[in-house]
Amino acid sequence: MPRTLDSQITLEKTPSYFVTREAPRRISSMSHKTKLIVVVRNPVTRAISDYTQTLSKKPDIPTFEELAFKNKSLGLVDSSWNAIRIGMYILHLENWLQYFRLSQMHFVSGERLITDPAGEMGRVQDFLGLKRIITDKHFYFNRTKGFPCLKKPESSSQPRCLGKSKGRTHVQIEQEVIEQLQEFYRPFNIKFFETVGQDFKWE
Repeated sequence: MPRTLDSQITLEKTPSYFVTREAPRRISSMSHKTKLIVVVRNPVTRAISDYTQTLSKKPDIPTFEELAFKNKSLGLVDSSWNAIRIGMYILHLENWLQYFRLSQMHFVSGERLITDPAGEMGRVQDFLGLKRIITDKHFYFNRTKGFPCLKKPESSSQPRCLGKSKGRTHVQIEQEVIEQLQEFYRPFNIKFFETVGQDFKWE
């Protein structure tokens, strides 16, 4: 990480940090004062999105149902499959809480980041102790992608949108499968909500 003055904030992002077992210890040893921002979304939607992205790169992989279940008729979910395991947020959070206080973490709702990007960014700025500079006027909704985009910054001739891999149509999954996964995640979600003091309403 670059050297940072007291008047500066240095940001770095990597999606795999939150689910990598060694990450909290290593980051804590670098700086135990680090603030952590975690974007979470409905774990069922997240798993389907994960699969959709993998399928676009490897079209001959097994079906979502084959990967998600050890035994579908019994509703036995395969929690060793990465797409499922990542959404068991409380398990990863418990690892982080061995090295960081909950007050050092801010959880962003992935759903609200789409429906109310300015509101979510306002809360991020509050968490970082920054003046609320990013507001509604900085966003517009891109109907093609189904995501908000940043309006054209002064330094660029183009607005800033998420990359080509974002916003693609998800694979269609049977409602029964979705309900089985909701049932699987429910106890993990409840414990996660209780721990962070926030209900993300993932039902």
